[in-house]
Amino acid sequence: MAVNGKIAVVTGAAMGIGKAITKILLENGAKVALLDVNETAGKSLIKVLEKQYGQERTVFLNCNVESEEQIKAALQKTAEAFGGIDIVCNNAGLLNEEMWEKTVAVNLMGVIRVSYLALEHISKLSGGRGGVIVNVASLAGLGSLPSCPVYTATKHGVVGFTRAMAAASTASGYGIRFNVLCPSVVQTDLFVNTPSNLGQFSHLADAAKKIEDKFGILNTSEVAECVLELVKDETKNGDALLLIPKGKQYMTFPSFS
Repeated sequence: MAVNGKIAVVTGAAMGIGKAITKILLENGAKVALLDVNETAGKSLIKVLEKQYGQERTVFLNCNVESEEQIKAALQKTAEAFGGIDIVCNNAGLLNEEMWEKTVAVNLMGVIRVSYLALEHISKLSGGRGGVIVNVASLAGLGSLPSCPVYTATKHGVVGFTRAMAAASTASGYGIRFNVLCPSVVQTDLFVNTPSNLGQFSHLADAAKKIEDKFGILNTSEVAECVLELVKDETKNGDALLLIPKGKQYMTFPSFS
């Protein structure tokens, strides 16, 4: 998909990976709705982006992906402001093993909720133009992190949901590609705060450090570049892309069909 002129929605867009995704989409000619619960960071970023890319290219919408009402309103405002929706990047995420129910609600249920509500705007079955949804999972969506079992479970869920939705879209005629990105450790606030959010598994913090030492640390722009690849490459649907500092690899899975 050519990104120029397309309309994108990015969740968790105010900081970190979401901010980098927003910038790379703007650089490639898209209009972007930034969804985030952090209103201060979001409005601050919008001011910067408006100076750089113009006032008609971005909008910030305060939105908690745990709330169906807020997501519905944000998607509707985006469609009204820009004339539809073509791209959704589900990036909002949380790592907190103490607040495990909220972690599930944001990381997995949020992705499902946004995706289902976005179908109403993007799916060809409901009058949309078709498009692409890219979900940001993690290395933890492909392997296990003993220091954060719930985070691991949510990211496995995101990978499975993405692949199943890609197959459902093909079979049903949604006209939407679904792909998932699985980066290793990324230099963000989530990464910095990880040791204090492991709860009952805090004694396993060294295990997390070993993974960091083994793979290295990505920067947010590297992650954003792979999201862009998954958006643009029309051959990718139901694909899971593993990204580590040494390179990237599309994963293979057993087939049950």
